[in-house]
Amino acid sequence: MNPDALKSYQEKRNFAVTSEPNPPKIADKRANSGSQIFVVQEHHSRQLHYDFRLEVDGVLKSWAVPKGPSMNPKDKRLAVQTEDHPIEYASFEGTIPEGEYGAGTVAIWDRGIYQNLSNKDGQEISLSQALKGGHASFWLKGKRLQGGFALTRTPRGWLLVKMRDEKAES
Repeated sequence: MNPDALKSYQEKRNFAVTSEPNPPKIADKRANSGSQIFVVQEHHSRQLHYDFRLEVDGVLKSWAVPKGPSMNPKDKRLAVQTEDHPIEYASFEGTIPEGEYGAGTVAIWDRGIYQNLSNKDGQEISLSQALKGGHASFWLKGKRLQGGFALTRTPRGWLLVKMRDEKAES
């Protein structure tokens, strides 16, 4: 993990006031099982949205999804990329106090593991490389979200889309 990956996260929070996880300066490396975690947190702040997070390179890459993820491939959900969060945030539920960044309540809406499906020219690439390139594909194994999904960067931001597969709804 890049030592500065969580700098923005830490600068936006007063850990004497909020119960959000305060990551150590050097993150522990988790054993790589070929599957990483994902979490979707329902976040009641100024406006209800869903925080979609994927474990990538020792942090949770994060996007705010105003309408929440969908199991219908016809739904293209805006996903606004936010700062990286520590892995410990995957289990966070609670209230972020008024006056703090992201004030409001956070509850886990779904969680599980995912497998990277990203490739370029028929060759598998890391999710980190895929995100830098603007298109990442992955298979989610959660309670609510299952099957293939993709994040695609557009000129207006990222889109989160369910792939057409046996887990899709119509």
